[in-house]
Amino acid sequence: MRIPNRFAPQVLIVAVAVAIAACQPAPAPTAPEPEPYDASAGADARRIEADVRFLADDLLEGREAGRRGHDLAALYVAQRMRATGLAPAAQDDQGQRSYYQSVPMLAATREAEGAALMVHRDGGDVALAFEREFLPDADFNAAEARVTAPMVFVGQGVHAPSLGHDDFAGLDLRGRIAVLFNGAPAAFDTDRRAFHASGREKLRELAARGAVGAIFVSTDAEDARSPWAHRADNWRRPGMRLRGADGVALDTFPQLRVIARVSAAAAPRLLDAGGHSARQLFADLDAGTLHGFDLPGTATLASRSRIEPVQSRNVVGVLPGSDPALAAEHVVFSAHLDHIGIGAAVDGDSIYNGALDNALGVAIMLEAAKRLAQSPQPPKRSLLFVAVTAEEKGLLGAEWFARHPTVAADALVANVNMDMPVLLAPTSDAVPVGIEHSSLQALVEAAAAKIGVTLSPDPIPEESIFVRSDQYAFIRAGVPSIYLVGGYQGRDGIDARAINGAFLREHYHRPGDDASQPIRYDDAARLAHLNAEIGQRIADAPERPRWNEGDFFGEMFGRGKVPEGRALNEDGKPPSGQETRSPGDS
Repeated sequence: MRIPNRFAPQVLIVAVAVAIAACQPAPAPTAPEPEPYDASAGADARRIEADVRFLADDLLEGREAGRRGHDLAALYVAQRMRATGLAPAAQDDQGQRSYYQSVPMLAATREAEGAALMVHRDGGDVALAFEREFLPDADFNAAEARVTAPMVFVGQGVHAPSLGHDDFAGLDLRGRIAVLFNGAPAAFDTDRRAFHASGREKLRELAARGAVGAIFVSTDAEDARSPWAHRADNWRRPGMRLRGADGVALDTFPQLRVIARVSAAAAPRLLDAGGHSARQLFADLDAGTLHGFDLPGTATLASRSRIEPVQSRNVVGVLPGSDPALAAEHVVFSAHLDHIGIGAAVDGDSIYNGALDNALGVAIMLEAAKRLAQSPQPPKRSLLFVAVTAEEKGLLGAEWFARHPTVAADALVANVNMDMPVLLAPTSDAVPVGIEHSSLQALVEAAAAKIGVTLSPDPIPEESIFVRSDQYAFIRAGVPSIYLVGGYQGRDGIDARAINGAFLREHYHRPGDDASQPIRYDDAARLAHLNAEIGQRIADAPERPRWNEGDFFGEMFGRGKVPEGRALNEDGKPPSGQETRSPGDS
């Protein structure tokens, strides 16, 4: 998006005013007086549009976590929270109440010089081309890393004995480089498939079995959905991980000295050996008949990264509960404030504005907060509103908040997350991803019925989106969660599903996701109303939400449960002997 010159001075004046206002001394930890609520027709839609146009402006440079554009966005959101009547719900370094929760991270940027992926076989050495055929993951533990080792193909790297599936059966990974496909078996139910498709879980399994490196190979189907060229275009963009008090990256796997990604087009150069072929392995994957084997030859992986500390922040406001018996319990609304910043130019535009992803989600959350702050029936439980940072870097802001909540950890009773509502066509529905997992379902259905919103099922369960946005950080902390997105049932004969699909193909994580799109702010206002009604019902329910009996995520992560190999110390780091390395592009 480009700013018309006639608007640039006004935008700069507003930005400076917001920054000055938000930098004033923090108010007392009580809700400030909210600005008057304009309930006239369309006022809610206009407020949402104003927020989106500011947050998705070129001035904010794509709101990349840890960069000045995101800092300005955080200042803006804090001021909007204050004007709405939310009290600051975090603490600054001096222990004073603040809207800002610091999130310490490390940024690692790949460097082309020194990167290598070479296959050594009897017929000679084969070197894959950097960027065009392979990319190493950014390394958060070593500026330079190199490993040469035998290879072993491990299917999709899934160990699920309860489902009778083990890609590692009969294979020795010790001292070897694991070669694998993404995803999880199609025969798994949606929940287990989502969990086992996680890059974090795959790398954890590889490290536990003694692997020294990993190569993820894309398939033709993957590259058709998300072209390798689009992913490789922005290899210079830094990756990020949370940083512990000792300055070391958290949630990384140092045993895996180099992790690399290979395009589907280059897969035969790696996999065509010993009677095997990439084409046949792709077919075996589709048929569910994939098996592991020792891959002939050895491989050399090398990477070089520039590592630097980065500081970003979550923005946290609270609407205190009205019932003394329930006010200590908190419902958490979340929406990620960051996007992916400045990157490779497309048609001369290099700013990735992130209007739908996720300026619109933040604006909807702010409007829901405004509705709730003005409710004639003040919610009984307290409501936290968190604009989290670094979702695009791996859910890092939400992960930090879930590990270090600004209230007691057991006081978090539910999470309602909003991420990238694609509202480009008039619709009559919304999609509450994950309602089937907990008692939140009845509350969400009642809220939708009151407002007149149809609830539709997840249209792409195979994409496992329930574990791909910030709600997953809360789920891993044992908090029942839902993820609200826009619907796909078009009104007036419009094919909303096709329009949404075109956005995902052409503008998702591209400069074209800007405020010039025909965003349906009336539908956004309806979604904000639904958010507010859901929050009110959770806050006023006699009992806190609970996971359904036998639910996979409840069994895996429910309060008081620590899955094997996943315990964390107070600082969020694994216990001694369970060191981990980067989850890659999970």
